[in-house]
Amino acid sequence: MKKGWKKALAIVGTSLIASLVLAGCSSSSKDNSVKKIQNKKTITVGTSADYAPFEFPIVKNGQKKIVGYDMLIAKEIADNLGVKLKIENTEFPSLISELKNNKVDLILAGMVSTKQRRKVVAFSRSYYTVKNVLLVQKKDANTYNTVASLKGKQIGAQQTTTQESIAKQQIKGANVVTEAVLTSLTTELSQGKLAGVVVENEIADNYLRQFPNKYAIAKVKLTTPKDQRSVNIAVRKSDKALLKRINKVLIKLQNSGKMDKMLKQAQVLQDKYGK
Repeated sequence: MKKGWKKALAIVGTSLIASLVLAGCSSSSKDNSVKKIQNKKTITVGTSADYAPFEFPIVKNGQKKIVGYDMLIAKEIADNLGVKLKIENTEFPSLISELKNNKVDLILAGMVSTKQRRKVVAFSRSYYTVKNVLLVQKKDANTYNTVASLKGKQIGAQQTTTQESIAKQQIKGANVVTEAVLTSLTTELSQGKLAGVVVENEIADNYLRQFPNKYAIAKVKLTTPKDQRSVNIAVRKSDKALLKRINKVLIKLQNSGKMDKMLKQAQVLQDKYGK
């Protein structure tokens, strides 16, 4: 009797394990995010090309194209998958909706993986660490040394970005003006309509390189919260296979030192074509 029960339990256990394995395989096979991209032979990347040196437009040999640090990373991902790269340029606030509605396969747009965004999309490992500053006109470089000196001033920040939340939370007493496109804000700054624009440090450095007589970084100190420091690639939560593939590409680029070289390459492109 005992032997019979042992044999029966063994059969049940084996069947249960087999079922679990098959269920796991079935679940895994449903994620065809990589296969789908390879079948259409193109990966579509959503970006907002107003964020040099991460992504920006240039005219080369009479043709307009979007280039930059993020676009170089996108090309590495496309090459790894063996497909062509297609870039969809849209306003930053619309990017996550474009991803969720399957209009793009991933987002590369200097996007920070905030807690709020992680609720709706998945993010890759970080490939850049953010530090935020206040970009001002050069004549005001020594004027804005404290948050108090910005009271009542018009301060710009791009809509739905971490810079917007930093401006609203840290520059108390200022009037925060938001636009969907960052270059609209920097134009307004150059025209004297804004006292400053909260931007990422690399973006500010880019403006200083391009227009050394027009812009400066204010001495006022802004703090970038810990959960708003990592720039990542966004994908749909269901696209786990694609996310895994992207992370492998990022690890390879980071370990080889190529990631740093690509940032410098993007800066060179901006210096050459950006003016």
